[in-house]
Amino acid sequence: MKKPNEGLKSAKSLKIIGTSDHIDLPEFGLENLGCKVDTGAATSALHCHKVRLIEKDGNAYVRFQLLDPEHPSYQNRRFTLPLYAEKEIRNSFGQSEWRYAIKTPVVVFGKTYRVVFTLSDRAKMKFPILLGSRFLRNKFMVDVSQKDLSLQLKRQILSK
Repeated sequence: MKKPNEGLKSAKSLKIIGTSDHIDLPEFGLENLGCKVDTGAATSALHCHKVRLIEKDGNAYVRFQLLDPEHPSYQNRRFTLPLYAEKEIRNSFGQSEWRYAIKTPVVVFGKTYRVVFTLSDRAKMKFPILLGSRFLRNKFMVDVSQKDLSLQLKRQILSK
């Protein structure tokens, strides 16, 4: 019988992340996008609009635009990525909805991770990106008294 924490990394080996930070999305040419760290959400989410499922060469793809025109990093570009999955998500209001998911690299604390994001309308949310527990698990420990730790490290490195 397995012990409750068997196979998990020790707390000392986990990177500490705060309740919010800034990450880079290199595949989209975006840097320092604000993100909410949410251990209560299983799945990570990315703010998009004009999301459409398309078929190309017999394969499913998702076409979308990132962010909103009001966002300072908005590029008014359409992106097309392979459909990773369709997921049923229970939103913060307790309602279920189906969302398309993609997999894309993110850079946090100077390290690149491939993360599954559902494409969601987060226009009414403070942060365009939500990092959920599936991404955080076995990589990070959340310190609710901290924020922008990855951004602070990036600034320290750039100032040297």
